[in-house]
Amino acid sequence: MAEKVLVTGGGGYIGSHCVVELIEAGYHPVVVDNFSNAVRGEGDVPESIRRIEKFLETSIEFHELDLLDQPGLEKLFKKHSFSAVIHFAGLKAVGESVEQPLRYYRVNLTASMNLLEVMQAHKVHNLVFSSSATVYGDPQRLPIDEQHPVGGCTNPYGQSKYFIEEMIKDHCKAEKDWNAMLLRYFNPIGAHSSGLIGEDPQGIPNNLLPYVAQVAVGRRECLSVYGKDYDTLDGTGVRDYIHVVDLAKGHIAALKKLKDGCGCKVYNLGTGTGYSVLQMVKAMEKASGKEIKYKIAPRREGDIASCYADPHLADKELGWKAKFDLERMCEDLWRWQSKNPTGFSDGTAS
Repeated sequence: MAEKVLVTGGGGYIGSHCVVELIEAGYHPVVVDNFSNAVRGEGDVPESIRRIEKFLETSIEFHELDLLDQPGLEKLFKKHSFSAVIHFAGLKAVGESVEQPLRYYRVNLTASMNLLEVMQAHKVHNLVFSSSATVYGDPQRLPIDEQHPVGGCTNPYGQSKYFIEEMIKDHCKAEKDWNAMLLRYFNPIGAHSSGLIGEDPQGIPNNLLPYVAQVAVGRRECLSVYGKDYDTLDGTGVRDYIHVVDLAKGHIAALKKLKDGCGCKVYNLGTGTGYSVLQMVKAMEKASGKEIKYKIAPRREGDIASCYADPHLADKELGWKAKFDLERMCEDLWRWQSKNPTGFSDGTAS
């Protein structure tokens, strides 16, 4: 009997790619999502999940549910016996979090508290949490390893991730039979090689690569590069970009590690290599064969100059490392965007 794993926010970008990897690894995912970052498809199922069902020739149990609805969450846990939970659900835009801090704290923290309480009540003690490199704040040293100080976050999104990490750590200290993996992502990009699922931001993209891809496909006119006076090789911000499929496979490795009774562990999921904004523009120009117009704009509040991982601990303890290079990430992203010029609402790939 396949282990049932609850995937919160499983209709979104990273969550949907993780659902694919769970199925291919022999797990039975049950997906919940409230459509804040997912596109509604036929039958009130996320379009990403509908497409996965099609190309994997399977059926996936889905429930429309907001984690702020604790009674609804209780009902789901009464229905299923979960071996673990992978928790993606949450608001996730850095810029928006600076503008709407209270909303980010209310949604992200309350949802996570509700989930932990219901898990505890139903004796589900294994958790993989979708955290972020933003918990490190403005790096004191590079590359960033897991021992780097956390909590000096530069935006409320990062703060909310940091607070949730602290909640989980404290809960694991109090409840010795709990095991949790706190996975600190760097910058996920790319898409599934089929070109059928990928990142489809609602409204104006908050992240660099979806915006670049939309300029390349003709959906947006010009990219704004926020700041060209950082202390980096070309003055633009440097980040560690990781293929979303590599990232999803990291969650499978984390699930397996939970079986060791490991307590609470923290791992960086990144490549260990940083690329600047202008390097990424050039890489996407090469992948797409299109010129990507850009203009220099003022720095954004909450942004930092450079951020890239030391990923060796995940390699050593989880047996995981990123496999896809920058060229492959950009090729897969372009395949998704060119097949789906307007995202999931485009019917050409369905």
